[in-house]
Amino acid sequence: MKIDTEYIKLDSFLKAVNAVCSGGEAKIIIGEGEVEVNGEVELRRGRKLRPGDRVSLGGKTFHVE
Repeated sequence: MKIDTEYIKLDSFLKAVNAVCSGGEAKIIIGEGEVEVNGEVELRRGRKLRPGDRVSLGGKTFHVE
């Protein structure tokens, strides 16, 4: 997904790529350790993603551009 700003927060990114339906769902799956950023489990829903980052969830990988 291409972003037009310097960064996007992880929970907002998951909603933008339709990986989750709501911010509440994003909070839950991030808190349960189901999301990886650049190959490492990420527990902070406010993690700033920048172009080049990779987000993995449920066997799918999304790229920040």
